Amino acid sequence: MSQANLLIRPAAEGDLDAVRAIYAHHVATSTGTFEITPPDRAEMARRKAEVAARGLPFLIAVADGAIAGYAYANLYRTREAYRFTVEDSVYVAPDRLRQGVGNRLLARLIEDSAKAGARQMVAVIGGSDNAGSIRLHERQGFVRVGLLAAAGFKFGRWCDSVLMQRPLGEGDSTLPD
Repeated sequence: MSQANLLIRPAAEGDLDAVRAIYAHHVATSTGTFEITPPDRAEMARRKAEVAARGLPFLIAVADGAIAGYAYANLYRTREAYRFTVEDSVYVAPDRLRQGVGNRLLARLIEDSAKAGARQMVAVIGGSDNAGSIRLHERQGFVRVGLLAAAGFKFGRWCDSVLMQRPLGEGDSTLPD
């Protein structure tokens, strides 16, 4: 797949079956998410609607006519003081891994989140051994800011959460509007 053939666009309702399938794969095979049971389509629709209601981006990557991945930003925490900080989620179809899809999705997610008024983006990466996700975030300017040791239990073992962060737009250099 050529990077020129990769289209990044806002997600539509008709994309949710593919989004669910991609996520279900990661739930079943990786510690990239700490969910144990894949959510159904209705739950994925609810999550997408929640992101949209907050004015935040939910993006799809399309390659060769098929959905190659998706990414979205949502509130890092719901308490009001966190209102300018978002958490990113990026998932790539298993047949499109290591082809630059995640990098393009995250770059656009950063851009669109800044346009939406976010000032900080946090990545909560499942598994300290998740080298691909850690490298992806480092390439996009994230720095490691913490580790929650043994915060999750999946596949019969304890899993860490790696915390990474990067400023968006003006970051903390100015006060928000």
